[in-house]
Amino acid sequence: MSEFAMYFQLGWQHIVAWDGYDHILFIAALSAVYLLSDWKRVLILVTAFTIGHSITLALSVLDLVRVPTRLVEFLIPVTIFITALFNIIRRPAVDQPKAVQLNYFFALFFGLIHGMGFSNYLKSLLGTTANVVTPLLAFNLGLEFGQVLVVAIVLLMAGITVNVTGVKRRDWVMFLSSAIFGVAFMMAIDRFKALII
Repeated sequence: MSEFAMYFQLGWQHIVAWDGYDHILFIAALSAVYLLSDWKRVLILVTAFTIGHSITLALSVLDLVRVPTRLVEFLIPVTIFITALFNIIRRPAVDQPKAVQLNYFFALFFGLIHGMGFSNYLKSLLGTTANVVTPLLAFNLGLEFGQVLVVAIVLLMAGITVNVTGVKRRDWVMFLSSAIFGVAFMMAIDRFKALII
């Protein structure tokens, strides 16, 4: 297996692995308000997240930015529950354009925080590797692929729930976002305790 293929595989597996479920929750929260017919918007959203985390991932791997690991681990669930809370409190349809633009901002800005979380994992893999460009590019592309897989599952679940079972779209968004909010909030409390000890 080539170096590129290895890091690409590590990237997408890192996203879909259950030990990295915090990233799955964030992607699910971002895409919770969309249906399969909105796939272009969701693709832009996931790409905005990738751009955000690619920036801090590169800066962190190159040791240009250093943020304490415990702080990053606390901030990741905070980004998740803020995104889920926004889904819960937003008004349906009335402010859709503004809400969509804010989702893009969440994806890009919160992607910066998630990138620092990915960096610890990637740094441990790279060790003392001199050339980080190929591994960094492959890992980011792998992360993007993994995110697209997660989004596809969320959109498929939304399509079945809304179009097949007849559940209202708003009820689906409330259900999924509330579940994600609850998990992320508890995760943030646990990580906050670790942060202050």
